Amino acid sequence: MNVVRQAGALLLAALVTSRGLFAQGAADSAATDSTVVDLRGAPAITPADQLKVLLRPIEIRYVQQEAVLLPATGSIKGLYVNAWAFGSPRLWQLVRLADETEINAFVVDVKDDTGCLLYPSAVPTAQQIGANQCVRAKDARARLDSLQAHRIYPIARIVVAKDPLLAERKPQWSVKDRGTGGLWRDRINIAWVDAYNDSVWIYAAQLAQEAVRLGFAEVQFDYVRFPDEPRERMATAIFPAHRGGETQREAVRRHIGLLRDRLKPLAVPITFDIFGLTASATGDLGIGQVWEDFVSVADVVLPMVYPSHYYRGAFGFAWPNGQPYRVVRSALNDALQRSRPLPGTAEIRPFLQAFTLGRRLPRYTPFEIREQIRAAEDVGITSWVLWNPRSVYQRGALRPKQATPPAARELSTASGGR
Repeated sequence: MNVVRQAGALLLAALVTSRGLFAQGAADSAATDSTVVDLRGAPAITPADQLKVLLRPIEIRYVQQEAVLLPATGSIKGLYVNAWAFGSPRLWQLVRLADETEINAFVVDVKDDTGCLLYPSAVPTAQQIGANQCVRAKDARARLDSLQAHRIYPIARIVVAKDPLLAERKPQWSVKDRGTGGLWRDRINIAWVDAYNDSVWIYAAQLAQEAVRLGFAEVQFDYVRFPDEPRERMATAIFPAHRGGETQREAVRRHIGLLRDRLKPLAVPITFDIFGLTASATGDLGIGQVWEDFVSVADVVLPMVYPSHYYRGAFGFAWPNGQPYRVVRSALNDALQRSRPLPGTAEIRPFLQAFTLGRRLPRYTPFEIREQIRAAEDVGITSWVLWNPRSVYQRGALRPKQATPPAARELSTASGGR
């Protein structure tokens, strides 16, 4: 799908005085959608008028006149960067790695699975629940500027349903325990919000809108599902917002449509992380995720095809974790086959395993990581993201930066969106 990105004010401030082009974004206290108007046909603006515009106490967003080169969504070579790494000196190590290798994108936690935020938010719900008290990078805007200066494509990751902070502070939005009437908790004692509840998803959409205004070029939603807990534990869970007759799958499908609709005016790619097994399963895995529902809504879908996460016997392998190439290739073949009959489906950009899980070998060295990348490329997929929860990556798994920049697309922010 052809998606055009609205360029951020910081990137284009220099164009304002030289070209006299501006657009005014209508932002409200609830962080709802803002509208960008192209005023290139308007009368010339004097320097004095420009100064008046810049001093007005509203959000100013600029229309890009000249093309900006960014990687096509199908040419992303990304790294997951947790909020702590983004806000610490480790970020500069990762930037250097991107400068010297094929990496051209970072997936950065804007809201992780603790409910804490990357930067102080103006979204009312975030302020009400105290999410601003555990921010990871108060200088996030300056750090985003650095990514842009190094031609690194910034992607905002926002966790939706696994948000213990929101669950604790807004129990009326949360899953309840059938026995006690209090908050329901998973196996590791974490409270979840109710994925049937519209407010949970609207909060995620508001944070995403804010992230785009800050300078992120793409929004990626994770935990767009119900808890993946054993059946006996789920039997103790009550979802207060459950509408009579609505299945988990229907609730997820309805809400990913809500996210798409609320972010569509911002004209950025909308992407979703989903279980890798979703591409091979016939049902919804008990969590509400069905492959066809996502690829018909998203610009990009990111199946998490980590070999260590597949059960014994998956794809005929007794030990999937020891078969990184074959498991990833089999999983992505299933994904492609599921998408092929559907018109205009999302691009597939897999999350690949860049960590070692369990005591049994192999350790995931550059060879095992590269084998996964080779599997993706062998089925025609050229875009991927490496996942390591500690945001530590091995240079040997990556190709060196080519002398000639990789193919990029020209994004003109004055043309159409989705």
